Amino acid sequence: MTEVAETESVPTPDSPEELKLAAEFPEASREQWRELVAGVLRKSGAIDESFDGLPESKLVTRTYDGLEIQPLYTAEDTVEGTGFPGLPPFVRSARPEGAVTTGWDIRARYARRDAKATNAAILADLEGGVSSIWLRAGAHGVSVADLGDALNEVYIDLAPVTLDAGDEYEAAANELFALFAEREIPASAVTATLGADPIGSAARTGSAHPLAPAAELAAQVAVSHPKVRTIVADGLPFHEAGGSDAQELGATIAAGVAYLRVLTEAGLDVDTAAGQIEFRLAATADQFLTIAKFRAARRLWARVTEVSGGKASGMRQHAVTSPAMLTQRDPWVNMLRTTLACFGAGVGGADAITVLPFDAAIGQPDAFSARIARNTHAVLLEESKLAGVIDPAGGSWYVENLTEDLAKAAWREFTAIEAAGGIEAELASGALAARLAETWEKRSKRLATRRDPITGVSEFPNLTEKTVVRDAVEDLPGGGLPRHRYAEAFEALRDRADAHPSRPRVFLATLGPVAAHTARASFVANLFQAGGIEAVNPGATEDVIAEFRASGTKVACLCGSNTSYAEEADSVAKALKEAGATSVLLAGKPGDHPDVTGYLYTGCDALEILTGTLTELGVQ
Repeated sequence: MTEVAETESVPTPDSPEELKLAAEFPEASREQWRELVAGVLRKSGAIDESFDGLPESKLVTRTYDGLEIQPLYTAEDTVEGTGFPGLPPFVRSARPEGAVTTGWDIRARYARRDAKATNAAILADLEGGVSSIWLRAGAHGVSVADLGDALNEVYIDLAPVTLDAGDEYEAAANELFALFAEREIPASAVTATLGADPIGSAARTGSAHPLAPAAELAAQVAVSHPKVRTIVADGLPFHEAGGSDAQELGATIAAGVAYLRVLTEAGLDVDTAAGQIEFRLAATADQFLTIAKFRAARRLWARVTEVSGGKASGMRQHAVTSPAMLTQRDPWVNMLRTTLACFGAGVGGADAITVLPFDAAIGQPDAFSARIARNTHAVLLEESKLAGVIDPAGGSWYVENLTEDLAKAAWREFTAIEAAGGIEAELASGALAARLAETWEKRSKRLATRRDPITGVSEFPNLTEKTVVRDAVEDLPGGGLPRHRYAEAFEALRDRADAHPSRPRVFLATLGPVAAHTARASFVANLFQAGGIEAVNPGATEDVIAEFRASGTKVACLCGSNTSYAEEADSVAKALKEAGATSVLLAGKPGDHPDVTGYLYTGCDALEILTGTLTELGVQ
């Protein structure tokens, strides 16, 4: 190492040139912070002067796993012994050097049946920066016999292929190996993932799929093609069924353990067997939970391989931006969701990331959406240099605690699955499906009340948006775990409203001047538009009943201040009913108004209100 000569320009710890950040500010304490928080909460009405608890308790949020997210983390909250760089439990990365030299593998997905169209899309993506190929083959993609056409002119020794062939994984693997031989690529140089996942197939279809053939194939591949992985432990079926992060992790680790058992039974040692498995996990727009998920997953798998008698090792991770979070309505917002998800997976240390195009929930992506998906990686990797640091979130008190808590919750789920006989038994009995359904029910309630808002769908919808049309994608087989999208219930209402001969409308009975009713009128208009219903706002008017009669609708909603409600709500509601209104709603908390049939407020069941309103308006 070259020594640096001491000069007067190099400050010493005692020199006045030393930079002391925040040295001129007094040290802040947690008690001072609490006093400030309490002051803000009192002003907002969240607490009053008689409140004697900790003010931060009003700011705690909880995940679907019951993990408490605190508003502030300090050194006293830090979990000791977690996140040592480059060492087991591999929280920071699967290898000591991380991915600072190459970044993550940019993996694009292809699900077309037409081999030539698939080939054109692959070549365009590779030219635009994609580094590996995730190719659906077999009954629901390019036919196995046409794999060569789909990969024509593709340098498959430089752009690794990950197959997704369902039950035809063995035939697809043989075709791929034949293609390597035909192009005279040495077996030692072949890198690929064959995508055998009988447990994932069982989760999708509800039918048991034997694991032994996949293990036998892996035993052969491990000898003949040392850089090829055979098995994928896919967490997407559990995620798309509505599962929480810990449930997805627990079930995926349980699938990995099941594969580890059959692989060692087929003659592989633990370390070689573990090297045959790639894990696929969902990345969501919750960036911190996504970061914690990928960090926790490596720790869990390192513990599994360690207690199985092998060397504790980090898992090979393939992150996929969550299909469940994508919307069909206002799909342009999906660009923001997938960027956040890619950011979280990248910071979390995923080895490969697939950014699903923003129109993936609608159908086959076009050239523009594929380009945007590629450029999402480019911006994060090349412009933001996100892979230039190993574990950028490491050392964050918040992220380290969240990683620890999520790992423990996932380990509880994993051990519960193992205690019940393993992942195959849990799928066969329906026990896992029942737990996932419970979580989906909780999630559905939060979505319905917009506590989990969906921008462009349940919040800030655009009734005049142009419909995005794409060629259909052949869906994967069903029969097993359900596949949900978070926006599906609201989008079903929009479809219902759009199919009506005329746009369904409600009338906003605005009380008082514009300043008195605008806030609630805007809130109500936003809520109704989430169901495809137009809100007619007359503004400040002297004759609200005449305006209602002219609106041509039979549903009205009172919008005003608390003062105007006390003075006018009962009389106006009665007059509206006499004028033909079959339903009179009020924008505000429930109160004592005999002619008001429902209330719209933050946290109300928006889905229930919208469904009832469409029915009231005769929209079938």
